[in-house]
Amino acid sequence: MFRHDLSEFRGLVPSTDGTFRSDRLYAAFSSADWAPYLFTRHERPIGLALVRGLEGPTRVLSSFFVVRGVRRTGIGLRAAEEVIARHPGPWEVAFQDDNTAAVRFWRRVASEVAGVAWTEEHRDVPGRPGLPPDSWISFDTSARAGDRP
Repeated sequence: MFRHDLSEFRGLVPSTDGTFRSDRLYAAFSSADWAPYLFTRHERPIGLALVRGLEGPTRVLSSFFVVRGVRRTGIGLRAAEEVIARHPGPWEVAFQDDNTAAVRFWRRVASEVAGVAWTEEHRDVPGRPGLPPDSWISFDTSARAGDRP
């Protein structure tokens, strides 16, 4: 569902078997540098997060998804805050400017977890010269980790 949702902004189509790319999902379950998170509500899956860079200097929120039926209820914000809180330190999150809901969401997340101490920049998508650059938000929760309950 995550890849299907993203296809609107990147022109992705499924493979011949009807599935989308899943290499990041497999990496999240097989590499110590990754962590997978499943969000549930009433024991039903409603979203996921895949974090990479746990063994490096910067954590990267590689994938984040919440099903449309529970969006705009605060669940996504709480889930993002909880995932980020589990791994204090420098973070980066990428999203596409044409996904206006993601733009608002990630700027709000950055403000909630880092106050005003976050930056945003555009970076080319590696290996995809025809795509517009991704937006990247960067922040560091190290200084605020002691402030959390």
